[in-house]
Amino acid sequence: MNQTTLKKTYSFEGKGLHTGKFAKASLKPAGADTGIVIVRTDLGGARIPALASSVDSTRRSTLLRCGKAKAGTVEHVMSALTGLGVDNAVIELDGPEMPILDGSAAPYVAAISRDGLQTLDAQRRWVEVKKEIIVRGSHGSWIKITPSEEPSYEITIDFPSRFPGKQTVSYREGDDYSSEIAPCRTFCFLREVWPMLVLGLARGGDVENAIVIVDRKVPGWRLKCMAKMLGQPCLEVRPEGYLSNINLHFPDECGRHKLLDVIGDLRLGGGLLKARVEAYKPGHALNTAAAKAIFNQI
Repeated sequence: MNQTTLKKTYSFEGKGLHTGKFAKASLKPAGADTGIVIVRTDLGGARIPALASSVDSTRRSTLLRCGKAKAGTVEHVMSALTGLGVDNAVIELDGPEMPILDGSAAPYVAAISRDGLQTLDAQRRWVEVKKEIIVRGSHGSWIKITPSEEPSYEITIDFPSRFPGKQTVSYREGDDYSSEIAPCRTFCFLREVWPMLVLGLARGGDVENAIVIVDRKVPGWRLKCMAKMLGQPCLEVRPEGYLSNINLHFPDECGRHKLLDVIGDLRLGGGLLKARVEAYKPGHALNTAAAKAIFNQI
């Protein structure tokens, strides 16, 4: 199988989820063996390799750094490129964080899929682990990567609340990433929103690009206050346990989004991964620790 890249340039713009800063990102074709590289056009073309060695922070998202140049919330675009089988691309970014768009990978996938991919005259270099990797995190979380000839993923989220509760989702080669995984949006709990705002996070978040879960009773006055903070005229709690103004694409959309994140974060291991991935309660810290273990092994 040969390596691939994009057929043309695709541009996206919008605010960053955590910084709230407006940025433009352009995905461009790249030559064989380039991998994925982020170029900060506002910092003189500083280059950030999309590799585990560049991971700088995993608080609420995956942030890469090379020198003084940063690129935050890269997991969605990395997942999109991986799900579509893109080996090589340059991402030009004119700010510190990727635009959140609708909180999923769908905008990237929709744009690229219209044209298909360009095949390059070079053999694909799959990332294959030689032996089983197990990484354990906090609260009983773990991720296991096993040698396999067929890439596959199975992840379980397990929250001590009615919604999202426990959800197990899977994805393997041949499944339709574009329709089954890419549209699934990021999520958070309503009780987390205020602390995130106080910490200077989620400045670009709203109920149009994130599923907001309500697992505790909230008085009406607080909902009104939160609606104002999020720039919404009115918010209610749906019977399913999440804020109004958004409809779920799937009953297990939260689990599917966590799978989307795992796919994007593990791409930092050095390329397209050919292995079986199983994870329980994954998160960016655990995912990127596993990506580093992959990178170190290969």
